[in-house]
Amino acid sequence: ENRTMERILELLYKLKTEHLESDYAWLSAFVRRNVTHRSLMILYTNFETITSLHRQLIYFKHLAKNHLLLVVIFENTEVKTFAKAEVNTLEEIYVRTIAEKFVYEKKLIVRELNRNGILSILTKPEDLSANLINRYLELKITGQI
Repeated sequence: ENRTMERILELLYKLKTEHLESDYAWLSAFVRRNVTHRSLMILYTNFETITSLHRQLIYFKHLAKNHLLLVVIFENTEVKTFAKAEVNTLEEIYVRTIAEKFVYEKKLIVRELNRNGILSILTKPEDLSANLINRYLELKITGQI
């Protein structure tokens, strides 16, 4: 299992980002046609607003109907820093308020996924490995995989 994680990380490291919008409809159709047995699917993605999640939620529900779907969402650590910063000026108050809204939106997104029966992890990028391994072990212990 350790070698598998190393291989996944190695492949992810080599990927070139094209900054295109994810096509979850295509993903859902592809999985339905090509993955015939129940599987643990780990989907690394990011949503900044609950509205953007709602546009894609139907595809996540389709995936979760036949598979154990775990959605990994990354915290924006810079935004979180702004949300906790001390403020002295009116501009800093605005920046902090906006940052707090973004932090809150991420929590709402996780709550909405869970409410719809979709597992999720909200993690700092540097904590990804530990959080993912802990969730995997939790799923094994509870017999979900």
